[in-house]
Amino acid sequence: MNKVILMGRLTRDPEMRNSNGESNTAIARYTLAVDRRYKREGEAGADFISCVAFGRSAEFAEKYFRQGLKVVITGRIQTGSYTNRDGNKVYTTDVVVEDQEFAESKAAAQRNREESSQERMEPMPVDENGFMTLPEDFDEELPFA
Repeated sequence: MNKVILMGRLTRDPEMRNSNGESNTAIARYTLAVDRRYKREGEAGADFISCVAFGRSAEFAEKYFRQGLKVVITGRIQTGSYTNRDGNKVYTTDVVVEDQEFAESKAAAQRNREESSQERMEPMPVDENGFMTLPEDFDEELPFA
């Protein structure tokens, strides 16, 4: 059985296109950032899963899905390969979406967007050589001597 259930946030707005051919099917591609339950030190806290939706599902994603929105999808894993312009074989893994739903209310999504934009920190100032300047009261031990 090939069944996948994911809950995560869209990393960007879905990319939409139409297939070439007689049926002219809508295709939407998007990436979900899915939090890991456990993470080891030094590892990313999320996996970035490539998803593809077809037909009405693709049209729905284009119309309603936006970067940062939390969604739940069900589908199946599909692997493939192609040869790129340089002649190298590239292997792909996608989740083909069978069902997709909102995982939070519109108001909650708006609050999350506002909070994440407020949490963006100012970058540390750098000197003319590109090195960070530490504040005078910085008293932590440096990791090297």
